[in-house]
Amino acid sequence: MLIATNPCSGKIIAEYPSLNNSELHERIGDAFRAADQWQACSYDERATTLRAVAAELRKQKTYLAELMALEMGKPVKEGGPEVEKAAGCAEYYADHAAEHLAPQTLPSDASISYVCHPPLGTLLGILPWNAPLWLAFRYLAPALMAGNTCVMKHDPYVPACAIAIAKIFADAGAPANIVVNLGIDNDAIETAIRDPRIAAVSFTGSGNAGRIVAAIAGSEIKPTVLELGGSDPCIVLADADLETAADVATLSRMINAGQSCIAAKRIIVEDTVYDTFVEKLQSRMAKFKSGDPLLADTDVGPIAREDLRQNLHRQVTDTINAGAKCLLGGELTDGPGFFYPPTLLIDVTENMCAFKEETFGPVMVVIRAADVEEAVQLANETPYGLGAAVWTKNAELATSIANRLETGQVAINGIVKTDSRLPSGGVKGSGYGRELGPHGIKEFVNTKQIWVK
Repeated sequence: MLIATNPCSGKIIAEYPSLNNSELHERIGDAFRAADQWQACSYDERATTLRAVAAELRKQKTYLAELMALEMGKPVKEGGPEVEKAAGCAEYYADHAAEHLAPQTLPSDASISYVCHPPLGTLLGILPWNAPLWLAFRYLAPALMAGNTCVMKHDPYVPACAIAIAKIFADAGAPANIVVNLGIDNDAIETAIRDPRIAAVSFTGSGNAGRIVAAIAGSEIKPTVLELGGSDPCIVLADADLETAADVATLSRMINAGQSCIAAKRIIVEDTVYDTFVEKLQSRMAKFKSGDPLLADTDVGPIAREDLRQNLHRQVTDTINAGAKCLLGGELTDGPGFFYPPTLLIDVTENMCAFKEETFGPVMVVIRAADVEEAVQLANETPYGLGAAVWTKNAELATSIANRLETGQVAINGIVKTDSRLPSGGVKGSGYGRELGPHGIKEFVNTKQIWVK
């Protein structure tokens, strides 16, 4: 049974029956049987479908934003832009897929030799709850425009969001079963991966779950893309624009109640401006309003689940007990729902829990660095490698630091974000492969060499 719980009240909204094994294989078969006809469509024909889907997303934006607020607690002021971003992703690949996958002629001893990029077939996307629309379309849009059909196994805590995404395609008049919603519990994922009609797997989620998925897919010799957790550093040097850096760091950390893989989780500040910057962070974080995510003026909604809230509080408590100072928050709230207050921890060191573990909630961790070299060392002292930010007015130094950071992407004097036009992904414990941009669409194609005498 898939159970949707409102994290604002803690009450069950609805229950949905999960598919049994026979139904699971039948639904995968639906997508598999749709693959030949979809692959035979031209890029223009596929693009027409994706643009219609984008239009339908915008038509249903209010409903979808409210649905995310109800199922996982995202404030509607963030949910609407997420739907727009998903629509923009569909349009980006509609516009650029043919260009990104154009045949490439290469010199050889042939009369002509080239590389083309046919689709792999039917894919399985295993998706998380924290950005139900955006992360679905980050998987769906490039895969579909490449000619694959998509099985979507969404998180069991957002079943209505998953149903709504599949319905968007039907409402837009898309060919039947190019996207199939696989409503199963997590313990049935292995069965889905091992289905011989699944050609490859895209997974976004925790590191532990990612290792399991990769091991299963690897045993079946199926390609995978993994986007796992992150503990992103944000380096603030003494010559940075501190006002703007504080604005952006706070925004990055508090989006989606801090439940974002690429949030700025470890703020590493050069010693000479440390105290000043902490004051700026504190004044900004104190202004965030927590409350009902369905209200337009709510900045911070609840944590998605009670077990996640309890784990976050454990990390905060352990860090304070180890010697960190708590300037804001740090206490479990009373009343209904899974709320956690915006929390500011300073004087955190590398031996503390909130430095070593990924914190998934509205908790900002600030670390003092003596100089640039220590800042880079602290930034890389993590098993993760998803994103990072550097703040300095010295362009040459910023580029040098960015090249040394062990991450998949770096923002210089800006926010780390995902963009349909640019590849996104991590290294080390944050996964492998890339999504989005020209690189992402090539993850699930057959890079085929053709040699002609």
